[in-house]
Amino acid sequence: MASPSNVASSPGGSGHFKRTVGFYGLMFISLGSIIGSGWLLGALNAAKAAGPASLISWVLAAAMLSVLALIHAELGAAYPVAGGTARFPLFAFGSITGFIAGWAAWLQAVAIAPIEVEASLAYLDNIGWVKDNLHLLNEDGTLTASGFGWASLLMVIFTLVNIVGVKLLSESNTITVLWKTAVPLLTVLVLLPLSFHGANFSAGGGFMPFGFHGVFAALPLGVVFALQGFEQCIQLAAEAAQPKKDLSRAVLVAMGIGAVVYILLEIAFIGSLDPAALVNGWANPIAKGDFGPYATLAIAAGAGWLAYILYVDAFISPAGTGLIYVGTSARLTYALGRDRQIPGVFGKLSVRGVPLWSIVLAFVIGELSFAPFPSWSQLVSVVTSATAVMYAFAPVSLAALRRRDADRERPYRTPFPAVLAPLGFVFANLIIYWSGWDVNYKIGYAIVFGLIVFAITRAFQKPENRAKLDLKAAQWVVPWFVGMILLGWLGRYSSDTDHSPLNILPDGIDVLVIAVFSLAIFYWAVACARPTADVVAAVEQEHAELEQQPEINTA
Repeated sequence: MASPSNVASSPGGSGHFKRTVGFYGLMFISLGSIIGSGWLLGALNAAKAAGPASLISWVLAAAMLSVLALIHAELGAAYPVAGGTARFPLFAFGSITGFIAGWAAWLQAVAIAPIEVEASLAYLDNIGWVKDNLHLLNEDGTLTASGFGWASLLMVIFTLVNIVGVKLLSESNTITVLWKTAVPLLTVLVLLPLSFHGANFSAGGGFMPFGFHGVFAALPLGVVFALQGFEQCIQLAAEAAQPKKDLSRAVLVAMGIGAVVYILLEIAFIGSLDPAALVNGWANPIAKGDFGPYATLAIAAGAGWLAYILYVDAFISPAGTGLIYVGTSARLTYALGRDRQIPGVFGKLSVRGVPLWSIVLAFVIGELSFAPFPSWSQLVSVVTSATAVMYAFAPVSLAALRRRDADRERPYRTPFPAVLAPLGFVFANLIIYWSGWDVNYKIGYAIVFGLIVFAITRAFQKPENRAKLDLKAAQWVVPWFVGMILLGWLGRYSSDTDHSPLNILPDGIDVLVIAVFSLAIFYWAVACARPTADVVAAVEQEHAELEQQPEINTA
């Protein structure tokens, strides 16, 4: 579940963040974000792409994101500021790099609510009465006209709740997360003894029917999306009671629990499939048109009562996450507005402390997301790539800040930083690459659009109000992302047959090329970081301004 405080501080306002959130509150915030709609649909998509080897996909994703989690843990403890994922690159590389990182964070956050809405509708469509009377989904899983209507209604509800500033959900976050964790674990405990078929792990072409290409292709189809979100407690750092003690532990514990839960779920899913459905391969391990896989398996195993629990959870868990992410994306928009990086109207609060125009913008963009991405699977790949872009800024920021801000107290230190920092950047770039060329060039367009908004906003500002761009420190950013798009075009991954890549880079060689390119960019970026005096001044200014940050009232 998203943090209710994804805000970057900036001048103005009154009041300040209250440091009241303890270890368990922080841990549950990250765990609630990790366990969302990904568990409901991720296993099915992964099995279709990789067969039984989808287990490797989950283990690989857990390992890659764990490295990134270790990096975020050090940054969050050393720099306990609100909206850290956008602030760390700002400290190290200046305002325009910080804006791009913040824009990427906003892109992924604004799409979460539509994803969770689509997940809820996908599962509920498996209920007989809903399927016969509401007609939410087409056979390929995309929204029908009726589905668009119901999806829009849910988005309206999420928006209205955030506008009135209801905090019931965030205040009961611990209970919500316990429910969200208990239901998947209950599913595993019920399915394994009732319907486990060990032979399924070698059926339909063997354990790895699609080779490593299938293992990698499964990652952006819901696997990485399911495990992402560990950084949410770091976004809440400004409200943590003991950030230097609790943040790193909260990140690592949440990541560990999430990884174990998802791997157990994939084992239970594959083992519980009807062996007859796998005779001809993994294209349709569950009946075509069925988008409630665990509920179907529960009914087949004679545990119909579990199916009803799953249907309830399919609404409660995604809807709760979607509700919070409308507030999250609104807070990120508000932060960019307060920083004068986008029009100032988005940096204003109503008399109730609600970022009204930011919430309205989140609703509008969320609604627009349904048109080009009318199914959970299609939108998940976009969010996965945007999230990986956001994550990629952390390893270079860690290395740069360790060099330029070496005297800073670091309550938690990432082990083997000389290895894990560049490795984390490589991992983030591989996730971007595996998300597909067709997804990444669209992310590129979205970032260019953001930069146009940034430039127009600056053009209407008085010269004395314009932040220094730090173009020298940011010189690596454009070559990095343009290079990633070009390598994707030369590569082998795409979910859109109308925009297929050239398939020039062979399997295995493509991974090596991405790794070498990533390392070159990494060391270039670290060398470009701002001077020590600028970094220290930016951090101190951030802490001073944080004391004047107004308290925002959303869900």
